Amino acid sequence: MVEEKIRALIDEKLKEELYSDCFFVEMLLKGDKRLEIYLDSDSGITFQQCQRMSRHIEAVLDEEKWFGEKYTLEVSSPGIGKPLKLHRQYLKNIGRDLEVRVDGEKPVVGELIDVKEEEFTVTREEKFKEGKKNVKKMVEYTYRFDAIKMAKVKPRF
Repeated sequence: MVEEKIRALIDEKLKEELYSDCFFVEMLLKGDKRLEIYLDSDSGITFQQCQRMSRHIEAVLDEEKWFGEKYTLEVSSPGIGKPLKLHRQYLKNIGRDLEVRVDGEKPVVGELIDVKEEEFTVTREEKFKEGKKNVKKMVEYTYRFDAIKMAKVKPRF
């Protein structure tokens, strides 16, 4: 299967020193001619890292003709609008705001404050009535990874 061969190429490149804190996130084959590869890094993926990975894969694709003569290859970071896929991505985003969606519930946007093996916690300020007064309190929401429909980083403005 072509995807497995490409994944092996990626894993091979990720062993190099330039990629010491990088990791594979996802590969999407759109149609039969467009391949998107998403890499991330604990310290932030660079253009140079993406470019070198792209050239490494292109060299094999051009020689082996797995997608024929014409294809599109894109190697990049997942970007801020893409859902988080891996535990490692949650760890690198501690302190940032996340939008979290669980089936049957309204989305919650809050600051990611803790990540454990099976779950993560976000906190956000909410308004409550105490007698006739409106008060604001920080509320924590803890989610199990296996219950999440989608979580993505939300930029602060």
